Amino acid sequence: MILKSQVEWALHCCAILAGLPEGRYLSTKALAELHGLPKEYLSKALQSLSQASLVDTTLGPSGGYRLARPSSEINFLDIVEAVEGKARSFTCTNIRENNPCRPAGYCDSKPCAVARVMWEADEAWRDTLRRVRLSDLVGTLSEEVPPDIWRDTFEWVLKRAG
Repeated sequence: MILKSQVEWALHCCAILAGLPEGRYLSTKALAELHGLPKEYLSKALQSLSQASLVDTTLGPSGGYRLARPSSEINFLDIVEAVEGKARSFTCTNIRENNPCRPAGYCDSKPCAVARVMWEADEAWRDTLRRVRLSDLVGTLSEEVPPDIWRDTFEWVLKRAG
């Protein structure tokens, strides 16, 4: 499974937005500049987050994006599904029905073993993402990013926040 690069962008942008003070917004331009991304492509990922009600947006010179609810109430799965959609990562097309050794009209009583394993794996992956909150990510980053880079990043962000 390969996720769109927009998933990575959305996760990083949400981590930055989690640090914004109440009532402040960060523009697409600032988020794109911070992450070295093309503004036009990042805009699509941010729109997906907005449509999923994960971020609020406002227009104008001090407009931009901010989280729609506390970072402790947003998990990785919310963000991934906002960008990728909620469909399972595996689609069973039931190719076992093409087996020439099956009697005509034979009907299987349950989904095939391949589909069951793949669906179980998909659910395990989603459970992992569901357990990790955006606030957990911010906590991890605050421990792993060197303090001077952490401080300088948020000073940079706050100078650009409307």
